[in-house]
Amino acid sequence: MGNKKLDKLTLDRLLAAQKNEITEYFIYKKLSHSEKDAENKRILGEISRDELRHYNIWKSYTGSDIKPSIFRIWQYYVISRLFGITFCIKLMEGGEGKAQTNYRSITEMVPDAPAVVADEERHERELVSLIDEERLKYIGAIVRGLNEALIELTAALSGLTLALHDTNFIALTGLITGLAMSLSMGGTEYLATKSENGHQHPVKSAIYTSAANLVTVVFLIYPYLIFDNPYIALGFMLASAVIVIYIFNYHSSVARGLNFRRTFAEMLFVSLSVSAIAFAIGYLARTIFHLEV
Repeated sequence: MGNKKLDKLTLDRLLAAQKNEITEYFIYKKLSHSEKDAENKRILGEISRDELRHYNIWKSYTGSDIKPSIFRIWQYYVISRLFGITFCIKLMEGGEGKAQTNYRSITEMVPDAPAVVADEERHERELVSLIDEERLKYIGAIVRGLNEALIELTAALSGLTLALHDTNFIALTGLITGLAMSLSMGGTEYLATKSENGHQHPVKSAIYTSAANLVTVVFLIYPYLIFDNPYIALGFMLASAVIVIYIFNYHSSVARGLNFRRTFAEMLFVSLSVSAIAFAIGYLARTIFHLEV
């Protein structure tokens, strides 16, 4: 079908759809080539072929060849490497909701649009749900490790900031506390997972817990290694905690379909509340009991 039969608005929407489909074809193709799991590779390859077929459908109406967005291809590839295949795909499919609305608006002029919409909905309903990524199996272990570091270490550092004066000493104390906590959490997670006799591997579960805990510990302590003023370091530490909470909850909300605002608010409230209590304890230690170092 030639583009002379299409009005300008419909043609512009089809050209935009073409660019989106050819871009996602290359994204899914690149992801499938980098995926080691055979089933995941098959799923990604199937999605990729669907996107190319959609591109050719739109091309039959516009009569034009469209180049993909190189930036988007590499953007999603990097996201997949950092946050996982499942997160990347669900993030992409979330954006396709807008594309589906666009397709529905041109159904009168483009008879093939409903079939494409059905394919996109199938991606969300079936293909994405089939992605089996290891890190999602251990999301509970990651949550426990991250929560422990956020709640306990932010509280400890807040209390130490008022009780102590030297930021290097605070950082050293926090690091020792954090390392001990990471090892303890890993051991506890190993024993708990082993006693459950579930599908999770005890060693992997312990590693995920300790790794999440340790990364968070380092991220929270670094302000005390940069700033000499303990109160400035405290402010940056709390800001770092908020960043960690935001990134983790955004990842979980996309990958697992959770309510981002609710989970973010809950985690932020608990962490900051405990930090405020610890800060008050540090104040009491300095003013009432005269405990200073």
